Amino acid sequence: MELKRVGSQPSMKGPDEFFTGSVRIDPLNFPPAPARVSVASVTFEPGARSAWHTHPLGQTLVVTAGCGWTQCEGEPIVEIRAGDVIWCPPGHKHWHGATPTTSMTHIAIQEALDGKNVEWLEKVTDEEYLAGPPAAGSR
Repeated sequence: MELKRVGSQPSMKGPDEFFTGSVRIDPLNFPPAPARVSVASVTFEPGARSAWHTHPLGQTLVVTAGCGWTQCEGEPIVEIRAGDVIWCPPGHKHWHGATPTTSMTHIAIQEALDGKNVEWLEKVTDEEYLAGPPAAGSR
C-alpha cells in the first residue's frame, strides 16, 4: 500500500497550451503500471477553462466546489455545481471550466490507453465560452 499525505505532492499551474485563465492542478493519484487510472483535483478561477479535448477511455468529473460550465461538441453549455457528477464517454469532444464570475473545482478521473489519458485539441474561443448556458426558462 502507498499512502500519499495531503500536501506531499506539489500543485502545478495548468499549462497555457491546454487551459485559458488561472488553473491549478493538484495530483491525487498516478499509480504505476499496470494501473491505468489517474486522479487530480483541478481548480478553475473565474473565466478559466480547459481547451477542447477527448479521453480515449472516457472521464468522470466530480464537482467538489463552486459553479462551472461544461460543453460537449454540438450541444449547449451546461451549468455544473458542487455535488454533480459528469461522465464524458470515450472520444467525446468536450471542455469544462469556471463561469465568468465563479470558481469551480472538480476531481477528474480518467483511464489511460497505451499510456495516454487525454488528447488535447484547440482552445475554446471567447465567443464559444461567452455564449454561456441557455437561460433557465429555455431548458
